Amino acid sequence: MTSSGTTRPLVVLDCDSTTIQDEVIELLAEAAGSLEEVAAVTERAMRGELDFAASLRERVATLAGTPESVFDQAYRRVRPTPGIRDLIAAVHDRGGQVGVVSGGFHEVLDPLAADLGIDLWRANRLEIVNGALSGRTYGPIIDAAAKAAALREWAAAAGTPLSATLAIGDGANDLEMMAIAGIGVAFDGKPIVRERADVSIEHDLSLAIPLLDRLASDLRA
Repeated sequence: MTSSGTTRPLVVLDCDSTTIQDEVIELLAEAAGSLEEVAAVTERAMRGELDFAASLRERVATLAGTPESVFDQAYRRVRPTPGIRDLIAAVHDRGGQVGVVSGGFHEVLDPLAADLGIDLWRANRLEIVNGALSGRTYGPIIDAAAKAAALREWAAAAGTPLSATLAIGDGANDLEMMAIAGIGVAFDGKPIVRERADVSIEHDLSLAIPLLDRLASDLRA
């Protein structure tokens, strides 16, 4: 709670094709020469046709041998989604926090979080051996369940009830966190995500700003 008794909102977003317009694995795969293969696997996973952890391993394996300098190359090509800075500012104006939880990679999300002023973030980590990607990840896989767990964890740490949270995503692995949030928002969502979301918006994340006031109104009701 703020000093005035108003609950601070927590907004948790997916990263790829939500916070940013790109799929980071595809930016990395371009350098590795495996873009076509990776893009096909990504699309199947986001439609819910393929287990996420298996698809992640399959895609990351194609990156083996790529120099770690690829992270800087990829980040220079990342395009923040229209409205993301406005949304972050609106959440901060209300005393809240913005989290990003990603099936992508810390190596690109870390500088993005710093540039955008994101408060909390979590993603997969890529293993580096002798200055090159090994084709493997290490640590926990950030799948649908891990995204929902992050939202719960961050809300609890902030003292924010789940009813005062907003979850925004585009793919099937965002559905679990959207289901437990106060409002689940599909952003340029796949059909299954639009069907299950409370609200669907497109193209501009600032369209989610009015939902922050709806959260506050629901809490007062």
